Amino acid sequence: MRIVVLGTGMIGTTIVSEMAKFEGIESVTAVDVRQESIDKCLEIADNPKVFGKTATLATEVDFIKVLREADVAVGCLPHSLSLTAVKGAIAAKCHLVDLVGSMFQEKLELHNEATAAGVTIIPGCGVAPGITNFLAARGIEMLDEAHDAVLICGGIPRWPVPPLWYQVVFRLESVLGLYTKPAFAIKNGEIVELPALSGLESLTFPYPVGDCEAVITDAHSTAFTLKGKVKNLTEKTIRYPGHWSKMKVLEELGFLDKEPFEMDGVTTTPVKLSEKILSPKMIGGSNEDVTVVRVEVDGMKDGNYKKVTWEMVDLYDHERNITSMAKTTALPAALAAKWIAERKILETGVVPIETVIVEDRFDPFIAELKELGIHIDFKEQGSS
Repeated sequence: MRIVVLGTGMIGTTIVSEMAKFEGIESVTAVDVRQESIDKCLEIADNPKVFGKTATLATEVDFIKVLREADVAVGCLPHSLSLTAVKGAIAAKCHLVDLVGSMFQEKLELHNEATAAGVTIIPGCGVAPGITNFLAARGIEMLDEAHDAVLICGGIPRWPVPPLWYQVVFRLESVLGLYTKPAFAIKNGEIVELPALSGLESLTFPYPVGDCEAVITDAHSTAFTLKGKVKNLTEKTIRYPGHWSKMKVLEELGFLDKEPFEMDGVTTTPVKLSEKILSPKMIGGSNEDVTVVRVEVDGMKDGNYKKVTWEMVDLYDHERNITSMAKTTALPAALAAKWIAERKILETGVVPIETVIVEDRFDPFIAELKELGIHIDFKEQGSS
C-alpha cells in the first residue's frame, strides 16, 4: 500500500514516521509546499520507505495530482484546505483520513460521491475530534437508553505560566477559532447551537493535572451521527483555572471578532490583532505538555442506572521527542489509515470515526492504540 501524508508539520511528521514502521506499507510520501519542512520530516523519519515531494496544495486539481497514484492519504492541513482535500481525494479515488473535523455537514454532502468512487473518507480523526468520538459512541452502545454523554478534552502545559496558563502547541489561529465558533450539541434529542465559551465548570484530573475548568466547544460530527441515540451530548475543552475568564473578557470586548476594520491605513480584524498580541503570551517555558480526555456516558442498562467513563492523562513523549498532543492526535489517524490499508475498514463514503470504531472493532483498536503508547482507562458505575 502506498501512503501519502499531506502536510509535514509536527503531526504530519509523526504520522509519516509511524506509518513507515507498519508492515504492509510499501511507501510513505511526505508532501508539503516547503522543501525545508520535508527535509526535516525525512530526517526524523529516517526510513528508506519514506520519500518527499513538494507540491502546491491549494486547489482540487492540486490534490488530484498528488493523490492519484496513492492508495490511502492522511490530511494534516489547515482547516481552510480540508474540504478541498476531501474533494480531491474523491476525484483521485484515494482513501483519506482527515484530522480536521470542521465543516462536517459540507463533507457529508459528498458522501454519495465518495461511495460511488469506492473510497473511505474519515473526517475528524485525531484526539478530539477522534478518540472522544468513538468513546462516546461505544458508551452509548453499551446502554439500553443513553441519557447524557459528555466529551472532555484538552491539551495543556505541563508547567503552566501566567498570565494565561496555556501554551500554543500548533496554531493560535485554530485555538481562537475553537474559542469563537458556536458549538453544535444535542439537547433533549435535538441538535442545537450553544454560545462559544459557555457552560463553565470546574473539574479535577489525576496528577500531574489537578484542578481545571472547562467550557462547551463544538461536538463536530457526533452531534449529527449520535442524534437519536442519546438525549444530551456536549463536548468541552479544558484549561487551567482563570484562562477561560480572561478569554471571555476579550470576547465580550470584541477582541475576538472577525469583522474587518481599518487602522492607520491597514485593514485587519480584531481577532487577527489579538492573535498577534497573544502569541508571545502563550509561549510556555517548556515544550512538555499534557493531553487529558474524559468521556462519560450514563443511562439505563437492564432496568438499572449505569455510567461508563473513559479517562486518559498522557504526557510528553520523550522516546519519540514529541508533544503529547502531537502523539495523541497523530496515532489515531495513522492507525485508521493502517486499518484501511489492511481492509479492516471497508465502509465507503464519508464515515466519521464514531461510525467505524464500534462493536467488534472497538477493543482491537483500543488495544493497538495502547501498543503505540496511548493508554485509556475505563470504569463503570451503576446500581443493581
